[in-house]
Amino acid sequence: MESDSLGQLILTGVPGYELDSKTAALFRRVQPGGFILFGRNIKSAPQLRKLIDDLRDLSDTEPIITIDQEGGRVSRLRLIGNEPPNAQQLRDRNDVALVRRHGEITGQLLRIFGFNLDLCPVLDISFDDEADNSLRGRCYGTNVEQVVRLAGAFNDALREQGILSCGKHFPGYSAATIDAHHDLPRIDRSRVQLDAEELAVFRHFAGRDGALRRPPVDSMMICHGWYPSFNPKKTPASLSREIVTDLLREEFGFEGLIMTDDLDMGAILNEYGLEETIRLAIGAGNDWAMICHRIDSVEQAHRTLATLPPAEIQRTLKNVARTKKTLAPPHAFSESIFQKIDASIWDLRVAVLGEEEAAKRSPEDGKRSPVEMY
Repeated sequence: MESDSLGQLILTGVPGYELDSKTAALFRRVQPGGFILFGRNIKSAPQLRKLIDDLRDLSDTEPIITIDQEGGRVSRLRLIGNEPPNAQQLRDRNDVALVRRHGEITGQLLRIFGFNLDLCPVLDISFDDEADNSLRGRCYGTNVEQVVRLAGAFNDALREQGILSCGKHFPGYSAATIDAHHDLPRIDRSRVQLDAEELAVFRHFAGRDGALRRPPVDSMMICHGWYPSFNPKKTPASLSREIVTDLLREEFGFEGLIMTDDLDMGAILNEYGLEETIRLAIGAGNDWAMICHRIDSVEQAHRTLATLPPAEIQRTLKNVARTKKTLAPPHAFSESIFQKIDASIWDLRVAVLGEEEAAKRSPEDGKRSPVEMY
């Protein structure tokens, strides 16, 4: 097997605003299948487009380039522009047209920078809007119907703009009482409870579109939560074959790309070493192992992949390649185009929140959730 192809199973972060020679050489050797960008990578609109162009230039196979651009505090691009409303604010308005507009603008914004995948929509149901589990403000509904209707509107509009979508956090992170950025949450929901609520949403988004033969979301992210109803032994969902393969791939029939959540979170780091993590992630049925912050470890992950059973690697490479066939090229970039789209984000904020509330942003200082810090 060509060693270059093994990198296609890795989604990696990038260290800074530009590619230094050491990082560029690492990425040329490993040839990651995708890159995920964070606040540490965003200083200005032209700088961001150049960074993405450089990542594409060093890749032999067109890479997937992704970001968390949900709305509210989980909007990396608010560092250089207006902050879109979050899912809960849109939910409070309960206006599908506004949600669709959010998806359209988000897709347009991402295309001009060269992104081709957005790590959203969040498909979790909010059981408690104040729960300290990283989901605050990020959920489109408090019941199955509301999440399906509103998250579906965002998802459809985003994809119509040529940006792939990602449903998260499978199989449903809503009942977590601690943040997986710090430790592994135990989610004591029976299979009957999950089927009635969390899994009812994900089952809908895992189904195939009859005309396009594509699932309603292009990818799924598996969370770091322990579900004793599936795994009596302490096991993160992201490393569980019972959840990734048996449930999502086989029972739900999902044919899109499957990725772990960030393997640099405390829920994983506190329990597993890197080599074991990679073996378990791919063995569970994930197509992508996500390494956001330990970028120097990408080469070790690449070496570990070379030791895995060929059948597992071939299955994963096939799924990644199938997804990449649907990638849309970037739109042309200019400052004036960016400013026009950014003005549309402001208009949306005003329409959702009103002029006075629109002027307020999510707090930049003080105690912040780890989902905001990178």
